[in-house]
This record gives sequence, structure tokens and C-alpha cells, in this order.
Amino acid sequence: MPMWLQALLWGTLAGAALLLGSGLSWKWSIPPKVVSSVMSFGAGVLISALAFDLVEEAQQGGGLWPTLAGFLAGALVYVGANALLARHGAKHRKRSNGKQPSEQEKPGSGTAIAIGALLDGIPESVVLGLGLITGGAVSPAMLAAVFISNVPEGLSSTAGMKRAGRSPGYVFGVWGGIALVSGIAALIGYAAMQNAPAELVAFITATAAGAILAMLADTMIPEAFEEHHILTGLIAAVGFLTAFAVSQASG
Repeated sequence: MPMWLQALLWGTLAGAALLLGSGLSWKWSIPPKVVSSVMSFGAGVLISALAFDLVEEAQQGGGLWPTLAGFLAGALVYVGANALLARHGAKHRKRSNGKQPSEQEKPGSGTAIAIGALLDGIPESVVLGLGLITGGAVSPAMLAAVFISNVPEGLSSTAGMKRAGRSPGYVFGVWGGIALVSGIAALIGYAAMQNAPAELVAFITATAAGAILAMLADTMIPEAFEEHHILTGLIAAVGFLTAFAVSQASG
């Protein structure tokens, strides 16, 4: 199978986890503690993947300084964009407990939430495509990390959207669209960087890693802690160790 097609398929598969979580949340009322537990686990998995796959891989492939610069740039860009979207009603886009505003309460918040969800998903998808360049195959640990973290995001965000009175067409349109864009982002990550210098690949990989860590700290971890704070740290630690084990087993 051509590499570009692999990038498209793996990115779409990872993004489809959002649609899976959304469908489960729309059909059934998932207990908040279950959602927060899965979100805590997903956060731990992603942190492990950042440390042992993305940042380490970027440093080994392109050097320390491109990695440091890219990581900081990614965090700054994400935080800036997230702050802008928060002003337009997307601050609580991952919350399930009714904090999301309705369109009547905050006009334009639906668009802001959709853009915010897209902002959260693109860095994860890009690195799946970049992994095909640096490793010759998608990283099992990174793919698992993105998929596992996307399921509770779809669960939690959809519960909040449902409580805010958003329509099924809007909810599934958002997540279905993001799943498709995730595949395209992975494809672009592969195609655009295929012949790029190692330093640039390292910079872009680290940029995505910095954005993902900022996303975890700004959105996923607060939601997990709010609903299940006693066990949040322990569940996240189990997620971290699980991803680390997968990474080591896959070589």
C-alpha cells in the first residue's frame, strides 16, 4: 500500500475514535466518572507517547535545538489560539457537565467549539503522517495514544453539546468532519515533509508535541480532574505505563 494512502487511512482511523465516542454518548448516558476515567487514561497515554515517541524521535533525528524550538512554538501557538477561541464560547468544549454555552447564550459558540475541536485534533494527526517518514511505519504507541484519547473527548464533548441543545446533525457533522480532516492532516504531514531536511521534520514533530501537551493541560486533564479527582493521577499513571510498554514492545 502506498505510504501516502497509509497516512490518510491511519489519520482517519484515529479521528474516527471521536465519532465512536460521540455515538456512544449520544445514544447512552455515560456516567461522568467513566468518562473522566477514560480521559485520565488517555491523557497518561498521550504524555507517554510524547516523551518516548515524538520528542525523543525529533531530537534523535534533527537535533536538540530544532526540537526545543518546535516544542515551545507548538505550545505557544496552541495556547494563543485556544485563548482566542475561549473568548467566543469554546472554553469548555471538552466538558460534559453543562458548562458549554448554547447558541442562544453565546452566538457563534457552535462554530468556535467546532474550530476548537479541530485545533485539538490536527497536531495528533500530523505526527501520524510524520511517523511514516521517520520510522517507515506508523508508531503503534502513537496510534493507540491518539485513538484512546479521542474516544473520551468525543464522549465528553458530545454530552456537553447535547445538554447545550445542539442538534444531531451539528454534533455528528462536527466529529465526522474532524475525522476526515484528521486523515487529510496526516496525509499532508507525510506528503509535505517527505523530502524535507531532518531538522525541519524534527521542528514540525516537536511543534505538534508541544501543542498536544498544551492541549492536555488546558482541556483534557481539567475535565478528568473535576469529575474524578481522587483517582485521576493513578489512572493517568496506568495510561502512561501502558503506552510505555507498547512503545518498548514495538521496538
